[in-house]
Amino acid sequence: MKEIGFALILVSIMSCNSMDNKSKNQKNTPQLEKASFYVGTYTNVTSVQEGGSQGIYNYAIDEAGTLSKIGLAAISDNPSFLAKTSDEKYIVSVNETDSNEGNGKVESYKVEGEKLKKLSSSSSGGAHPCHISTNSFGQVIVANYTGGNVGLLNISKNGTLSDLLDVQQHEGRGTHERQKSPHAHSSWFRPDGKGVVSVDLGTNELWFSEIENNKFVEVNQQKLIMKPEAGPRHIDFHPNGKYLFVLNELDNTIGVVHMQVNGRYILGDTYSMLPDGFTDFSKGADIHLSKDGRFLYASNRGHNSIAIFSVNDTDGSLTMIGTESTKGDSPRNFQLAMNDKFLVVANQKSDNIVCFKRDSKTGVLTYVSQITAPAPVCLLF
Repeated sequence: MKEIGFALILVSIMSCNSMDNKSKNQKNTPQLEKASFYVGTYTNVTSVQEGGSQGIYNYAIDEAGTLSKIGLAAISDNPSFLAKTSDEKYIVSVNETDSNEGNGKVESYKVEGEKLKKLSSSSSGGAHPCHISTNSFGQVIVANYTGGNVGLLNISKNGTLSDLLDVQQHEGRGTHERQKSPHAHSSWFRPDGKGVVSVDLGTNELWFSEIENNKFVEVNQQKLIMKPEAGPRHIDFHPNGKYLFVLNELDNTIGVVHMQVNGRYILGDTYSMLPDGFTDFSKGADIHLSKDGRFLYASNRGHNSIAIFSVNDTDGSLTMIGTESTKGDSPRNFQLAMNDKFLVVANQKSDNIVCFKRDSKTGVLTYVSQITAPAPVCLLF
């Protein structure tokens, strides 16, 4: 009996020591910092995930590049593009739909922990809004693809949207079969706060304006035409303020636009986003520069890749470094995350989000991780 009792005491001591060691190891293991991000989706398309999408989701990435799902942040109808207010307290989202009046919707949400609380909804001014931007003055601009126009709203300090204030209606057409009418695909506030650049795939042009007294106002140079059948979709501004880069969806090219001191824009050279010899169908989707302006990235749908370019700061010229497979089908929006340490891309048709580590010296991408997500379109960090 004494031997049994001694054995039980010994087991108890060993168990306590094991628990103490485990506790110490857990304390000594540093917790990786995480950054959460929102995922805008299509809720009206077939998804390989059971049940499809319900709206806006919340995900996270840690310092190792591992992705994790937090959960559904808000139920919404086709919230395909998202933006934050400058104070990051509120999220605005499009509803890429049309109503009986031929208009889509814009929604605003308050960030409440891991959830989004819906605050308001307003008309976007046209059918199928597909892009939205905000600025520090509480202004909101939304590009309506089928409507071929850009809507203007305000968002208050408490996160509620105004009614539609003004609409910039585009006119004209290009020569491609998808350019029979205007298709406003994105609209952006200039970094210097001096105006708006709207991108119309249908008219094959960039449209320039300013906002005065809650109205769009024409400027001296109203438009800049791209190369025939280019189909401009998205843009990004170089941090030196001399160039903006235009992603052309239809011909898978990037156009370099020179921003002149006198406020005029001039189209320079264009560069293919596809490798030599590739002849299958593909179309461009999104474009982003690294914060230092040294590298430019663009997504190809069809080729299903991220094109990587180095940027010449002196003249804005591009040199293709290569392409990296997105490990999924139809890459849409992507973002540079965690101080440009990672590139995270949403593959809409394969229902996955993929993370790559970015080499800040060479611009090259290396696969790290991926996670499932229902019909992801937009990533918002």
